[in-house]
Amino acid sequence: MNDTSGPSADVPGLAVRIAFTRPGARELYAAGGGLPAPATPRSAGVDLRACLDAPEARIPAGGRLAVPTGISVQPAVPGWAGFVYSRSGLGARDGLTVAQGVGLIDPDYTGEIRVFLLNTSGEERLLRRGERVAQLVFQPYRPPAWEEVPELDPTQRGAGGFGHTGR
Repeated sequence: MNDTSGPSADVPGLAVRIAFTRPGARELYAAGGGLPAPATPRSAGVDLRACLDAPEARIPAGGRLAVPTGISVQPAVPGWAGFVYSRSGLGARDGLTVAQGVGLIDPDYTGEIRVFLLNTSGEERLLRRGERVAQLVFQPYRPPAWEEVPELDPTQRGAGGFGHTGR
């Protein structure tokens, strides 16, 4: 039997503090009850919206734009960070992707989240205030506990680089 009702009621959400950093930002997130929300009940990410000062902004072909989201976040549980991913439709349909691939929101960063969009299309793109521009996903992380050794243990692959394993 497939459960399509959403996350289990007995699995609590991650406690995350949120602050609205720009006038009118809360209203842009009204669809989620005034907070960033997923597009569907079982979506992993919450939508980040363009909190532009003007009604719209233009991104030239091949150009980048720093898009303010109007929010800052802080996970209340150690070992968690926010990751900003491209929206698949925006990237596939319009060529607008997160410029650095994936954005990392460190848990000790308390400033406004800005999404740097890259226009990979051959045409200028128009971005409107309130438009969904990216997805924010909270994921666990573990800092490395470095152990210096004279050399690494041998493996089947070894130091083989790109293309080493064949086709």
